[in-house]
Amino acid sequence: MTDKKERIDIHSYLAAFDDIPGTRVFTAKRARQGYHLNQFAMSLMKEENRKRFLADEKAYLDEWDMSEAAKQAVLARDYNAMIDEGGNVYFLSKLFSTDGKSFQFAAGSMTGMTQEEYAQMMIEGGRSPEGVRSIKGGF
Repeated sequence: MTDKKERIDIHSYLAAFDDIPGTRVFTAKRARQGYHLNQFAMSLMKEENRKRFLADEKAYLDEWDMSEAAKQAVLARDYNAMIDEGGNVYFLSKLFSTDGKSFQFAAGSMTGMTQEEYAQMMIEGGRSPEGVRSIKGGF
């Protein structure tokens, strides 16, 4: 006796993640989209690249084959926009480290909080699971 598993349409399955408010799931599609953005971020692991970037951010970014939207997100230090452009937060950590900022600072800014507010929220147990959990469903 064999069980036939129902085939899942992977595109529909992954599209369901877009229904979670405030959540950006790093999918293969996002990885492909943000390849050059993430490679830029990883380049900041080398001191000479950090110095070149900080000396002329726009010129350094223009060396990378990434979208203008991704470049603008980097220049604005808009981490949510970078993630929307396919950035991976662990790669992007090289950027906020280059700026002398902590992961906690970046996470706070991505949630609209100060670093201190974010830290306090986490000390108190994090965000409540109650609230809007589906854009379509309104719950």
